[in-house]
Amino acid sequence: MLDRLSLRQRLLLFFAAIAAGGIAALAAGLWVGYHRLGMPQALSDFVLVGAVAGFALLGVVTWVWFLFDENVGRALDRLAAGLRAQAHAEGAGAFDPGPARYLGDLGPASAAVSASLAETRTALAAAVERETGQLKSEKARLETLLSDVPAGVLLCSGAHQLVFYNGPATDLLGAGAAPGLDRKVFDYLREAPLTHAYDRLVASGDPDAVSDLMVATRDGARVLSGRMRLLEAGAERPGYVLTLRDVTADLAAHAGRDRLLEEIFDRIRRPAANLQTVIGVIAEAGGGEALNAALLQEVGSLARTVNELGERYDAARGGWSALPATRAADLADGLRARVEAAGLGLTVEAADLVLHCDGFEIVALLAGVARRLAEAGHARDFRAEIAEDGAGAVIGLSWEGAPLAIGRLEAWLAEPIDEAAEVTGRGVLATHATECWPEAAAGRAAIRLPIREARRASRSIAPISRRVVYDFDLLFRPHAAALSETPLENLTYVVFDSETTGLLPDEGDEVCQIAGLRLVNGRRVAGEVFDMLVNPGRTIPPKATAVHGISDAMVAEAPGVVEAVARFHKFAEGAVLIAHNAPFDMTFLKRREPEIGAVFDHPILDTVLLSAVVYGQTEVHSLDALSRRLGITIPEEARHTAIGDTIATAEAFLKLLPMLKGKGLVTFGDVLAEVRKHGRLLKDLNA
Repeated sequence: MLDRLSLRQRLLLFFAAIAAGGIAALAAGLWVGYHRLGMPQALSDFVLVGAVAGFALLGVVTWVWFLFDENVGRALDRLAAGLRAQAHAEGAGAFDPGPARYLGDLGPASAAVSASLAETRTALAAAVERETGQLKSEKARLETLLSDVPAGVLLCSGAHQLVFYNGPATDLLGAGAAPGLDRKVFDYLREAPLTHAYDRLVASGDPDAVSDLMVATRDGARVLSGRMRLLEAGAERPGYVLTLRDVTADLAAHAGRDRLLEEIFDRIRRPAANLQTVIGVIAEAGGGEALNAALLQEVGSLARTVNELGERYDAARGGWSALPATRAADLADGLRARVEAAGLGLTVEAADLVLHCDGFEIVALLAGVARRLAEAGHARDFRAEIAEDGAGAVIGLSWEGAPLAIGRLEAWLAEPIDEAAEVTGRGVLATHATECWPEAAAGRAAIRLPIREARRASRSIAPISRRVVYDFDLLFRPHAAALSETPLENLTYVVFDSETTGLLPDEGDEVCQIAGLRLVNGRRVAGEVFDMLVNPGRTIPPKATAVHGISDAMVAEAPGVVEAVARFHKFAEGAVLIAHNAPFDMTFLKRREPEIGAVFDHPILDTVLLSAVVYGQTEVHSLDALSRRLGITIPEEARHTAIGDTIATAEAFLKLLPMLKGKGLVTFGDVLAEVRKHGRLLKDLNA
């Protein structure tokens, strides 16, 4: 039993035993003296002397115990905690031997050991850096290559947990919100198509087999075309790679085309049938004014229908094929190269535009027209202009000389645009849902070709998500056991903090900011961050604004408390929650459980209690004090902001984690049993 007691508890028992032994010896001595004296009337004097001497002895022992506890027991605890931080929490700062000032050479010796450990660690880190520099460089290049893959790529374990995702996958799955490592892919995509494809591949046993599939996002907003391939076909539950492409627009375009064709046939069929009937009556009975009027009416109706449907077809067909974005300058340069290669001259003026067109086809079409114009003797020197025209652009090819007849242009458009290409000029125009025509102005003949969509080129190019997020160790992590038996490093955590309008939720104070971040396999996951201002539905007192800097104006357009809490609950799904002084933050969240239709039944760890486990209950356990002990710097501008305190709490937890393991606290159950011993300091929220 004694081996479960701390050093300071043992010292207390030791001095209590000294006090009890001293008092017992004093009492025994007085009792012997009294009996040998043989004076019954002296009993009261002996009792008084014994009581005074006993209290004096108890006071002296207590005073000595206090000094010993403060300068030896507590000093040894602080020294042990400092050494443990140096041993396990990398970057914990310089070792402080101050607490050991009454322990002789133990303090300087501990400082020397700590300094030697730091030097060894630094030298080892430098050596590892030298040896792994090439590997890091290759890793960075590989990440760059993977990030530039245009398709969304997911790597999942056999339990369908996310192990890898790239930037396009982030856009496909979460509309800009990063997915989460170690979360089920079914949180983002419909389950049935994925499990059916996976089961087919596992059953096939073919390592080269692939399965094409169609899957929708959980909210049904997108339809994705995917291909699945197993990583190790022979394994019992192999992982798999899933590539995804958004086909929502393609399906909508095909559906629109089918609806238009159906309407074309339906609306033309009826006037055509009516015309056939009228013509049959005229053939049998001869014409009359009524029949002629009916005939004209049906012909007019049919003409209007054809014209209307033709206009709708022209308007819609441009969306049936995705056209790439082409800079006007690049198109102009390509056109100049093609024209000059044919021995002709061309000057170009191009506005700074981005055109939605197939640059190769447009260049081939215009270069072919210029070549034919030269062969027909119209001109050998040309000028091309690309100018903005409303929501689109217009390309002009002009020359000095006779204008081109519309009939000849139509004949050229019916021919292939290039000797090596089968597509005709008319096909190019159909693909771009446009037309071209000849015209003459200011003594020059020209051909005009409109482009339906164009925009001004921006100097600041919109950033493309290039991040790849992965942790391949998740592929080999053993299946989850009971929570209490799960090692701490195998758990997924969400560290969070909130800022509020005040300290009294029962009197109407509310959350005005929530922030959180995810820890997977003992590291922060870049991009998996929750940071949201919240409209508390009440004014923020100036005293609260002075602390966290959040004003009423900053939250005026922010989501309400219920929406923010619901979104945070989704972000934290399936994780262990970590906070500093968790009961305060959880009070605000739990009050909204009925409104969001969910409960915060997550396991919870509190860094206040973890600090007490490592450093002892009598130390100061504020976030500032804990950060200072662990060598964590909190920028002044980030202190008392939800995201700043969340990052500091996460860094503190990651440094406490190996220190807990060093104390023999390996599993979640081990830590839970230990923190419950510090219930006087703070309430443990785990049921």
